[in-house]
Amino acid sequence: MATQNPPIYMVGGSKGGVGKSFVTLALVDHLRWTDVNVVLVETDTSNPDVMKAVHGEIECGSCDLDDVSGWIDFINFCDRHRDATVVVNTAARSQTGVAQYGGTLAGTLDELARQLVVLWVINRQRDSLELLLRFGATFPNAVTHVVRNGYFGSPEKFTLYRDSQLRRAVEERGQSLDFPDLADRVADELRSQRLSIRKAAETMHIGERAELLRWRALCGSMFARVTVDG
Repeated sequence: MATQNPPIYMVGGSKGGVGKSFVTLALVDHLRWTDVNVVLVETDTSNPDVMKAVHGEIECGSCDLDDVSGWIDFINFCDRHRDATVVVNTAARSQTGVAQYGGTLAGTLDELARQLVVLWVINRQRDSLELLLRFGATFPNAVTHVVRNGYFGSPEKFTLYRDSQLRRAVEERGQSLDFPDLADRVADELRSQRLSIRKAAETMHIGERAELLRWRALCGSMFARVTVDG
């Protein structure tokens, strides 16, 4: 598919707690830092932490992907913002909705003239990989990158993924990426205060800010390998 409009980045993963929200926050920050026009779709309607962190800085939409109506809203949101890169923070519970209704989006990507780019965040458990296989069946043409969250250990500790056929399949089109760990006290402040990366960089104390900027630079280097122009 020839991409005319900016891509849709969908941040997905396994069950809750794998780190999707932090990857989404960091991706939004990287795109804004590189002067990309970006909008957010928040699908965690019960706990919309990412949207609460950035809603005063970028335009946001909320869609429940457990329901077909939410997928319709999502597609219409993308259509209304054809000049913007769309970043989607997916809820852990959306996996069933993806299987049932995700074809609604897959069938409109050509009409939207959008490329779907998936950042699939994994921990070291098997369910991260099994859910990616199910997701890939719905979106076979997406460019998928697997993100090993450094919070769960160094890359060599992700042995299930490292030794899997899935990794080889992913790396035929996408990449295996290593998301840097962030000091707990800084991560806790981001989470509890619901701060965007940009706002945190302006308001945190000097020590926490130094750690945040170190982490931000590492995230930027990672995202620079996979972000694409519209």
